[in-house]
Amino acid sequence: MPWNATSRGETKGEIFILDNDAAMRETLARTLEQRGYDVISFADGASLLAHAKAHMPLCIFLEVGTTDRSGIDLLKRLRAENCPAPVFVTSATGAISMAVDAVRNGAFDFIVKPFCEREIARRVEAAIDEYSRPAVSGHAADASLFIPGGQPLTSREREVLARIAVGETNKEAARRLGLSARTIEGYRASIMRKVGARNAAELLRRVFSQAAKSKLQA
Repeated sequence: MPWNATSRGETKGEIFILDNDAAMRETLARTLEQRGYDVISFADGASLLAHAKAHMPLCIFLEVGTTDRSGIDLLKRLRAENCPAPVFVTSATGAISMAVDAVRNGAFDFIVKPFCEREIARRVEAAIDEYSRPAVSGHAADASLFIPGGQPLTSREREVLARIAVGETNKEAARRLGLSARTIEGYRASIMRKVGARNAAELLRRVFSQAAKSKLQA
């Protein structure tokens, strides 16, 4: 069952939290409540999943431990059941493999604890703003930065690739897209795997080569 829920009349909406670290959970809840969100903490993944079916949150925070991968399993379930809310995966470890795993399974962002309260609020607002925008339609967006022979990139991966292509660092891309640098690293690794590039230089060569071909065919 959900617990520690706040109800303050008119709020911006609900945010769900699943985190076994009581101090971190309380800090996160306080930060978001101060900015007008209604925060609901859950004791287990089953309760969160059941509540999400009846009450769509603005976003969700899931903790993933070094040995406990239940947060990733819950993320997979949320995506399998088409929950549209952006999901933030939090962890006390900043392992790139964990960030890649989170992004690959549909996380909006990967955040290493402890975190800056103001930065968390900024990322939540960026996520909610992005998910509330109408989906981009038409073939132009789907065709952008397409590399033949590679697996299709998600819209977020195309955005990250576009930032890489103009020479931005992970930190610069993260700031522009409202994500963490670690999440950008996760997307970057996923892009390289899909494209089949062994390093960043090879990735850029393939991007620019395809762009040149597209101009000639236009």
